Amino acid sequence: LKEVLMVDSQEDELTTEDILDAAVASRRASSNLSYLAFTATPKTKTLELFGRLPNPNEAPSKSNKPEAYHVYSMRQAIEEGFILDVLKNYTNYKVAYNLAMKIQGSDEEVESKKAKVKLNQWVRLHDYNISQKVQVIVEHFKDNVMGLLGGQAKAMVVTSSRKEAVRYKLCFDKYISEKGYQRIHAMVAFSGEVEFNEKDPNVTGLIGEKFTELNMNPNLKGRDMRKAFDSDDYQVMLVANKFQTGFDQPKLCAMYVDKKLGGVECVQTLSRLNRTYPGKAETGTFILDFFNDPDEILEAFQPYCQTAELDDVSDPDLIFDLFDKLRAAGIFQWQEVEQFCEAFLQKSKSNAAIANICKPAVERWQKRYKSAVEAYKQAKDMFERTKKTADAVLIANAENSFKECKQEKDALEIFKKDLGTFVRFYEFMSQIVDYNDKDLEKLSLYARNLRPMLREALLDEDDDIDLNSVVLSHYRLSKIRQQDIQLKEDAGEYLNPGDSLGSAKAKDKKEEFLSQIISRLNELFITDELTDNDLVNYAYTVRDKLSENALVMSQIANNTPEQAMLGDFTKAIDDAVMDSNEAHQNQMMQLLSDPAKAAGFARVVFDLLSQGK
Repeated sequence: LKEVLMVDSQEDELTTEDILDAAVASRRASSNLSYLAFTATPKTKTLELFGRLPNPNEAPSKSNKPEAYHVYSMRQAIEEGFILDVLKNYTNYKVAYNLAMKIQGSDEEVESKKAKVKLNQWVRLHDYNISQKVQVIVEHFKDNVMGLLGGQAKAMVVTSSRKEAVRYKLCFDKYISEKGYQRIHAMVAFSGEVEFNEKDPNVTGLIGEKFTELNMNPNLKGRDMRKAFDSDDYQVMLVANKFQTGFDQPKLCAMYVDKKLGGVECVQTLSRLNRTYPGKAETGTFILDFFNDPDEILEAFQPYCQTAELDDVSDPDLIFDLFDKLRAAGIFQWQEVEQFCEAFLQKSKSNAAIANICKPAVERWQKRYKSAVEAYKQAKDMFERTKKTADAVLIANAENSFKECKQEKDALEIFKKDLGTFVRFYEFMSQIVDYNDKDLEKLSLYARNLRPMLREALLDEDDDIDLNSVVLSHYRLSKIRQQDIQLKEDAGEYLNPGDSLGSAKAKDKKEEFLSQIISRLNELFITDELTDNDLVNYAYTVRDKLSENALVMSQIANNTPEQAMLGDFTKAIDDAVMDSNEAHQNQMMQLLSDPAKAAGFARVVFDLLSQGK
């Protein structure tokens, strides 16, 4: 804008105020310009920006909400055969597991929420969890999918993280190799490099390795992944935050979901299956979901079934509340904002001059933040030491001090977040509302440049949570139901605008003993009645002991299961059970006292050994 104005002005010298006036004016709607948006999954902002007001002479409101000019709904497109109904064949699975601590003396107090997240991530990365899902995926694909479309059918596996994608690929390749399947090959898609560390479960042989798309897909041979996947070289694509939107592969007939999906992301991801292809409408598509509930999937799809509508419109006045909040924080002075705009809008601006103008605000924030972080660390350390005294008064005082120090640290971090929120909301709302306010324009310009200069300290509090003593003791993957998720005729679901601008609050941290958190997680699966048939960790322990017996391993490798179990295996497993340590004493006594249970357990261990898991 500035360059255009400079050309137009020619001889006249433009002032900062002239440029700001032009910037504010440029945000107003133009009568000779039309903006068109085409989307299958409109977000709230899309409707507010591009929707037409029923009464164009009135401001947007709950009774005058922007709406689409034209709608070709998902339901109509399905009925007319342009896309497929991807929810017709949806099957959900449920994972049930129990965790245990192998070293009881290692119990410690940790932040409850972070511990739950890390424990769930730990289970999701466990090779037993992934191996069970890979078995379901491969066998389902082999039996139900690979023969479709004249043998050209493809499938996608959606994972929650890059590490999970890597482990899926390793487990997938291992399983199809062991089974001798010749026509099922997987590629994996993720960004950057992936490395495992000692805190991840079952990392033997993975530490020190750097996994990339290139070294995990050696058969790509320089080809684009989309083109390679379209060939006969690959049938399954394993993804981590890639190819879930905008990926057009009509031969996709199945999707295996191991990731939390919701809202627009859910619709966009599952809709990778909706492309038509000769013969695909007759055979249909498959979704196997290991993570989400059918009701959650229905809730995500329902707003887009017919016409996506707004529940309300965004409140444009929220920008003024956030404007006042930022100024009241005491980090910058308005004179500095004026100076910044003056320097920034010069014909030949100096980056050094701009940085120097921001420097006072940066130093104020950094000084307060450094002091807050140091006080936070000291108060946290004092609180931890005080808890060991069992003195209620001392503990209460230390806790109050800790919370006060945390509040200052949190307030400064929220200030940085609010700078970004202000810029984004102003950029959005100024396209809808004529604010005609140069102060908002100035602060938006200043905040956009100040925010990246405020650098927070990384406290690595996650490192305090040690999961080395945690084991996966029981595990079961169960098929719940195969169904046709039917969308309702009347939409009844609305898109909600954001109404909590600049209202971020620091979250209180609750601490519990790790053993208590594990116990509460395990309680989630009480109704699943996990039995010793679902016992995992003990079977791994006995398997590792038996794998050291060269004679037994040779017999397993060179005989059928029935023959091998008649050899030295039976005595060897009894010896391994007897040698199991105190952590497994309860399981050991049950196996020694129940021959039927012992026989079933022996078969589990034998299968682990024979599969090399």
